[in-house]
Amino acid sequence: MLWNIPPKVKVLEALSTIADGRIRAEKNFARVKSSNLEKEYIVRYFPDERRIYSTDNASKFHHYIGYPIIAFLMIKGLLSFNERIASCLKGINWNSLNKKFKRNYKLSEEYALKKCEEKGIKREEVGSFIEKVLSELKELKLEY
Repeated sequence: MLWNIPPKVKVLEALSTIADGRIRAEKNFARVKSSNLEKEYIVRYFPDERRIYSTDNASKFHHYIGYPIIAFLMIKGLLSFNERIASCLKGINWNSLNKKFKRNYKLSEEYALKKCEEKGIKREEVGSFIEKVLSELKELKLEY
C-alpha cells in the first residue's frame, strides 16, 4: 500500500533532524534520534521494491510518512534539501512543542515559520519548499 502524505510540519521536523545531526544514514538504513533525544527510530529502505519503513509512531500507526523517513530521503538525495531553512530550525524540541500545542501541527508549523522569519527567511519561501518536498514524495510513490 502507498504511504499517505504527511502534515506539512513533518518536512520541517525532517530539516531540523538533519541540522541537529540526529540522523546516521547508511546505504539503505538509518538511525534517527527524536528531538528530545529520548527515542531512536530505525528507517529501512528497499529501493528495488519502492518500499520504505520506519519505527516512528506516525509511520507505524497513522500510515503517513514520518519525519525520519523524510530526513533519510533528503540525506540520500531523493528529496530536496534546503540548508538555509534547515539551519533556522536547528535546536527545536518538536516533542515538547507538540505537547504544548496538543498535537495541533498547524500551531507547531506556525512556531517554526516564525523562527525562520526571525532569521530572515520569508514564510513564503518555506511554504514553497514544503510544497516542493510533498510533491516529490507523491512522485516517489513509496509503499509500506
